[in-house]
Amino acid sequence: MSDTDAPLHILYEDHHLIIVNKPAPLLTQAPPGVPNLEELVKAYIKEKYAKPGGVYLGVPHRLDRPVSGVVCFARNTKAAQRVHAQFADHSVRKVYWALVEGAVAPDAGVWDDWIRKVENEPRAERATEAELRAKLATLEYRVLKSLPDVTQIELAPLTGRMHQLRAQTAWRGHPVLGDALYGSTRAFGPLGELPRDQVIALHARRLTITHPFTKQELTVEAPVPDYWQPLLNDSVA
Repeated sequence: MSDTDAPLHILYEDHHLIIVNKPAPLLTQAPPGVPNLEELVKAYIKEKYAKPGGVYLGVPHRLDRPVSGVVCFARNTKAAQRVHAQFADHSVRKVYWALVEGAVAPDAGVWDDWIRKVENEPRAERATEAELRAKLATLEYRVLKSLPDVTQIELAPLTGRMHQLRAQTAWRGHPVLGDALYGSTRAFGPLGELPRDQVIALHARRLTITHPFTKQELTVEAPVPDYWQPLLNDSVA
């Protein structure tokens, strides 16, 4: 059984939100007929609550196809508007775990880069401040564990640019394992039938938002996929 065939992993659920652990390489959203997380969650809600009609689900953010981890959905329009606003104003706190090539030094810091999306291609490239469509990408990082030729790092993006984490690590000579798009030469995880089915060692570990109705801070954490464990020596969950 592949991760995309596995039962839905619910991390948090109430009348307003449903937060799940997305398996890679499942799409967050897709056209009809293409497997995706949104449709799985809708099917789960329809069955659990015996809903006779369609199921509303707001999608305030997404994860790249080869990335696993925390995804938050909204179960009504008011919740969707309020959570989307938090993502838009960057008040949501996101923490990722990554396994990257090489030894990252120093052990903690902040990375700033100018980045822009390549036109008509699903990738980002390095830019200068003066270039058209260039945007500043900023993230905080800290080393969690040094492994042979690999470093486990925690990444906290302060901006939300396309492929920001994947590009910023790669530009410093530390591509995410399995991320051939940004120069990784290391295989990682289950072998995909097609290049688009290949996973990478990037995981949305933790998400902190303000609950749209209780106004309380809500932090949800997702365990890493099982295929990380051989490299982590079963030292983390």
